[in-house]
Amino acid sequence: MTTAHDGFGGKIGRTVAESEPWWPEPVLPPPGTPNIVMILLDDTGVGHLGCFGSPIKTDNFDRLANQGLRFSNFHTTALCSPSRSSLLTGRNHHAVGMRAISNFDTGFPNMRGSIAPSAGTISEMLNPMGWSTFCVGKWHLAPIMEASAAGPFHNWPLQKGFDRFYGFMQGETDHFHPDLCVDNHPIDAPARPEDGYHLSEDLVDQAISMIRNQQSLVPEKPFFLYLPFGATHAPHQAPDDYLAKYRGFFDEGWDVWRERVYRRQLELGTIPEGTELAPRNPGVKAWDTMSSLEQEFACRLQEAFAAFLEHTDVQVGRLMDALERLGIADDTLIFTMADNGASQEGNDTGLFDEFRYFNGLTEDMDSVAGRLDDIGTRRSHSNYPWGWAQVGNTPAKRYKQNTHGGGVRDPLIVSWPAQLDESVQGQIRHQFHHITDIVPTVLDICGYEPPDSIKGVEQQPIDGTSMAYAFDLEANDLAKVPTRKTHQYFEMLGHRGIWSNGWKAVTYHQSGTSLDQDQWELYHLDDDYSECHDLALTEPEKLAELIELFWSEAEIHGVLPIDDGELGGMFAGHPVAGTPRGRDRFIYHPPLLRVDADSAPSWGARSWSVRAEIDRGAEAADGVLLAVGTINNGLVIYIQDGHLVYEHNNFTVHTILRSPQPLPAGEVIIGVVQERVRRGPAATKLLVDDVLVATGAIPEVSVMISSMGMTFGSNPTGVSDSYAAPFPFAGVINRVVVETKRSLRPDDEAAAEIRAALGTQ
Repeated sequence: MTTAHDGFGGKIGRTVAESEPWWPEPVLPPPGTPNIVMILLDDTGVGHLGCFGSPIKTDNFDRLANQGLRFSNFHTTALCSPSRSSLLTGRNHHAVGMRAISNFDTGFPNMRGSIAPSAGTISEMLNPMGWSTFCVGKWHLAPIMEASAAGPFHNWPLQKGFDRFYGFMQGETDHFHPDLCVDNHPIDAPARPEDGYHLSEDLVDQAISMIRNQQSLVPEKPFFLYLPFGATHAPHQAPDDYLAKYRGFFDEGWDVWRERVYRRQLELGTIPEGTELAPRNPGVKAWDTMSSLEQEFACRLQEAFAAFLEHTDVQVGRLMDALERLGIADDTLIFTMADNGASQEGNDTGLFDEFRYFNGLTEDMDSVAGRLDDIGTRRSHSNYPWGWAQVGNTPAKRYKQNTHGGGVRDPLIVSWPAQLDESVQGQIRHQFHHITDIVPTVLDICGYEPPDSIKGVEQQPIDGTSMAYAFDLEANDLAKVPTRKTHQYFEMLGHRGIWSNGWKAVTYHQSGTSLDQDQWELYHLDDDYSECHDLALTEPEKLAELIELFWSEAEIHGVLPIDDGELGGMFAGHPVAGTPRGRDRFIYHPPLLRVDADSAPSWGARSWSVRAEIDRGAEAADGVLLAVGTINNGLVIYIQDGHLVYEHNNFTVHTILRSPQPLPAGEVIIGVVQERVRRGPAATKLLVDDVLVATGAIPEVSVMISSMGMTFGSNPTGVSDSYAAPFPFAGVINRVVVETKRSLRPDDEAAAEIRAALGTQ
């Protein structure tokens, strides 16, 4: 039997006088072990940072580059959750169960939406060695159906080796009204946008606080800070003064700016001499062929992105200043990178609300003309168009999700003043490396071997290659020292690629077609950095060799089976028992904090009914009862001037159904029913004390409404302009029952009925 005496190094007698005490030595890293900071940007291309050629003001990323190294040939997986899983484990994303984003589980080992226990994170490796470990920002590494206030929590940051967590669980959030969690529970945002709140500032405040506390109380321990910003993923949101700085800045258009960034990259040496600028991606218009409204809309979207990035850069500067004030800046090794290239999820025009993309919708250009000043503020959820995304990926082809350079080549900056002295500071490294290489680099620097087991689970091999050899090369040795990486495969949503010894084979996959129909391309990247000259026809043997290597690597690393489905289809999820996704009936007992979007009922994809038992009190209280989404897309049930109101907001097209008579004071039961077809309109009903009081119809219902969740009793995000948000309900919500129906009425029959009803509204 195991007891507390096992491993005791003293002596146990009958009394203390006959015994010898003993204390185990604490586990602490040796003096001189650096602190580790990993700063991760989201959807940020290799051409977005000033030190990589961008016109956007990024003084603090440039500051890190000037006191460290830039890696010009660094690669990721082309999507956020997979890159994060590789960054934290040192393994390929398929091998750890994160083929794509964590919003779904396909039922195969390569896509569980979580990191397998056999692939321990760097925090799980460092924590037992005496490190303090902090995660501040975007997680997106747990199945989203598990990201509720009730868990389960085994895939949350604290259960993956972090001592503290502050941030959000989803793939994105509104930066003025974020879905926040601390450690293992959700919280309300500490302030409102009216008070100057912005999530990026809050994240850095929290990171500095954690470091300050640790350094004040246990400075003997080094810390590991993982700081994955929500920026610059959509929505692109920034304070007004940052938006104002970029007004008119990009009016020359993306063709001019892309050429300018390319020339600057050549001057800086972040791309090899002789690199060509890849042609426009398919679907990107020549700037001078666009209408004035298209140009103005596109520029405003790019301005919002630039403001968002510069604002993030300033927060990084605040962190760096804090490290300097604490006297630990020189002894802190900082990795700064992005998780994939610039996003294509803004379509060809750009989007006022990116959820149009996830619903397969294009932008209604007529509707945006009067709302340009809202872009970048809390009233937008925007993403920029393909043309500006390609500027961010200069000089490469394609975007995030793709395995061409625009999707997988990203900026990497390494700063470590104590090790990287003035003789190498500011230099550029051109060795090929991949995001799986960060963990083995940390282990190499710290002198640790990867553990054989973590929490009793045997660990799978580390796939990455240490980059530490590249930290102290002298400038005249750069051309002589080859990368220690021999090959690396890529696969994302059916797009495939393989790099080996300077050559790359790659495919662009058209969703809905057979993989066998894909056309493999071949590039000699040592001579063709931007993938402009396809050698597939002139080098068939090399192409065949690389294709064979791809399939070999695919088998080794669990890439199979390859799923070529569209990204939007991933969000449907699997109805797992014991999670909110596993039921069709929900009983809520307010007060509750915001319910995460993927833990809430499927408001857009199903028919549903709401039955709420409330008490308006003697004063007959008004206010919001239930709300989902934002000012751009959502739905809300509220009481105003005594009347029950259901308001459906479909990308700012508002449909309002109001009870003809005021509700009684005191206790009352209200009901809202929405019956929709598979795609298109919906019929609605209002009930008071189970009596039908009003009927109506909604012209169009989005299947995917918002990344923002559901609230009871108030609406901070302001789904409607009919009230002043958050419009809290002054009464009591005793119970809310929501029932959803997965089987929908036949499209033609139901649509005809509903459209007939719309004609009478």
